[in-house]
Amino acid sequence: MESIQKQHLSMPAAAHFELRFQSLYHSGRALAFPCDASGAVPLDDLSPKALENYLFARAVIGDEYAAPEVLACGD
Repeated sequence: MESIQKQHLSMPAAAHFELRFQSLYHSGRALAFPCDASGAVPLDDLSPKALENYLFARAVIGDEYAAPEVLACGD
């Protein structure tokens, strides 16, 4: 199992960004979600589990996860 958990959904080819929440306690562990260049995650397109993980990560910023970063993804 990879140490980085990613929640994927199909996005247009032009959208190559992810919003990444890095764990504060486990290096190499993070939650990442597809987003646009400004960091907006299409919540309606997330699976129920991905939405749960996204909302959890947002709720525990500073306790479990660092503030999210928008990262460009490679092709």
